[in-house]
Amino acid sequence: MDEIALEAKGLVKTYKRVRAVQDVSFVLRRGRVTALVGESGSGKSTVAKLLARLVEPTAGEVLLDGERVRRVREYRRKVQMVFQDPFASLNPVHTIRYHLARPLKIHRRPETVEELLERVNLPADFASRYPHELSGGQRQRVAIARALAAHPEVLLADEPVSMLDVSIRLGVLNLLLDLKERLRLAVLYITHDIASARYFADETFVMYGGQLVEGGDSETVTQQPAHPYTQLLIESAPDPERSVAALDAPAEENTRVSDGCRFAPRCPKARSRCWTDAPPRAEVGIPGHWAACWLYVEAVA
Repeated sequence: MDEIALEAKGLVKTYKRVRAVQDVSFVLRRGRVTALVGESGSGKSTVAKLLARLVEPTAGEVLLDGERVRRVREYRRKVQMVFQDPFASLNPVHTIRYHLARPLKIHRRPETVEELLERVNLPADFASRYPHELSGGQRQRVAIARALAAHPEVLLADEPVSMLDVSIRLGVLNLLLDLKERLRLAVLYITHDIASARYFADETFVMYGGQLVEGGDSETVTQQPAHPYTQLLIESAPDPERSVAALDAPAEENTRVSDGCRFAPRCPKARSRCWTDAPPRAEVGIPGHWAACWLYVEAVA
């Protein structure tokens, strides 16, 4: 079993009366990529901020190397985050050298800025440039280099390629895969694109309404989806063989609120119990593949 680097246990985050994250638990393992997939507003980025200690949980805890967080600065050195928009995460008035030299100095690392640039496949003369002089893909590589300057154990990548052109997304994902292998990083890959999760991640968790609804190895989750929400996510992915009529079919609106499964108002397979009781996790198919859905809970009862 791969060594656990970071563990989330029962994380809850409430903003006023809105529960953005509800009872989220999973582990990140060294040398492995874990994908967190879901639509906008599902709570994915909030989970990343909780793990990065940018916001504090309402309930639950995060364990690093099996221990509770005591020294926040040391924790943030070991757990680094790569944000969605590389242009917004880099200060436009400073050169690339400034952005990379600062974390090296703070964390007292012996590397040079040029070595960091080489690690993310950028030329050394980029150190004198400003963020606006780089392409989107190059800026994201600088953001990754900045995160690596701290020698982290965990990398939280929040939609790291969604702001990039399709033609250069694969290069950034391949860079992260290479770094994961060479540095044995535990990587959390947050995305709304379940197809890229199959390519990039070892295991995938699907999130809806602040809750995890399905999880397992990426090949199984994407090729044999169990939860109705996961099935709809995969069906919504572009498919050249799907008819235009099917793509243009209007979705049925449902404004009812469920006290049980949060997906019940949109679920084509919802039954009466789904509206009143939250389903527990149930194994489906191979060991390690689970779904929080009454369809499977009742099947194994």
